[in-house]
Amino acid sequence: MSETGRRIAITGANGFVGRAVSRTLLARGIGVTGLVRRGAQCEAGVDTRYIDSLESIAPDAFAGCDAAIHLAARVHVMSDAAAQSQSASKAEALLDAYRAINVDGTLAAADAARCAGVTRFVLMSSIKALGESDPGRPFTEDDGRNPPDAYGVSKAEAEVKLLEFGSRTGLEIAIVRPPLVYGPGVRANFLAMMRAIARGIPLPLGAIDARRSLVSVDNLASATIECALNSAAVGRLFHVTDGYDPSVAELARKLGEHLGKPARLVPVPAGLLRGVARLAGKTAQIDRLTGSLRVDSHRIRETLGWQAPQTLDEGLAATAAWFRATHSR
Repeated sequence: MSETGRRIAITGANGFVGRAVSRTLLARGIGVTGLVRRGAQCEAGVDTRYIDSLESIAPDAFAGCDAAIHLAARVHVMSDAAAQSQSASKAEALLDAYRAINVDGTLAAADAARCAGVTRFVLMSSIKALGESDPGRPFTEDDGRNPPDAYGVSKAEAEVKLLEFGSRTGLEIAIVRPPLVYGPGVRANFLAMMRAIARGIPLPLGAIDARRSLVSVDNLASATIECALNSAAVGRLFHVTDGYDPSVAELARKLGEHLGKPARLVPVPAGLLRGVARLAGKTAQIDRLTGSLRVDSHRIRETLGWQAPQTLDEGLAATAAWFRATHSR
């Protein structure tokens, strides 16, 4: 697909990633139609269309669009993980809730897009479709799916069923699997780490050498758009990273440098951290810090010729600048 005269629909255009994708598309002169819930606001310049739900989305929501980038989803949150561990019935109910949006809603959106004449449909999946920690080497796109929780299961099922849908109907499918996404506007654990560093709070991460793949939101936006425009992306699944996997301690140090507040890292052994976490009921959180989750992103670079517009340091610098501008005391 060439860019001239193109228009791309984005479900969830008001979100963290959706806003970055919208800004990048508009900067390239590509029209953007944002499909969001009523009351949500998109970036200036986006043609906003309101939908009640993914499951009931109508083809006219995608009218005039050549491609669609599907970002809307039920996202993973820690309270969901806690609910999943409480009982079999609660776990099944939670999985059903994820499937309703992330699987059924995705297929409904893809069908509506196809009926509207959209030819390319890009799904934003997650590395959680593969697992919570890597198998002693970076995950590749050919590794078997072994999702750790209801969110990961729903994303894995959505990948499989969407590719089947594309094969059956002729709708061109591409799938993007990011690891941890960060950038200006980031929330959750990444924001919590920046807050702690900025306040000078000691962090027990000095001895943690586990490496974690990251992707800046601007790099993810760039790669996702490439999948929407490049014909070589059809029928393929791609991992996207910044291209360098820092250790947890290294990440904290780099953030401290960019925040102008050296990170205070205490060298607590990983085994001790895990033991304390078990007693405090925080095993999942500490496992994420002490276990490696590396992702190989060579495929998108070699197949599509995509290059990350930002380095890890540039992405962290932009994130720290946003934090200083919006969270200063």
